Amino acid sequence: MNKEQAEELLEKLKLGEISEFTVSKEDFLTFREQLVKRSDFKHFRGNAKHGGVTTYTYLEEARS
Repeated sequence: MNKEQAEELLEKLKLGEISEFTVSKEDFLTFREQLVKRSDFKHFRGNAKHGGVTTYTYLEEARS
């Protein structure tokens, strides 16, 4: 995954085009780098799974 792909996936989550996205252990750092740059960062929820896989969803209301 590259930065452009990560940005595209984050935007699709925000717009509701996809309901969730799973990030592999290998792509995590690239994906997270783009995620934390966003002004709506706190609207994304990551759920870590076994083996370093993380599933992200978008929340209407920002988490605290």
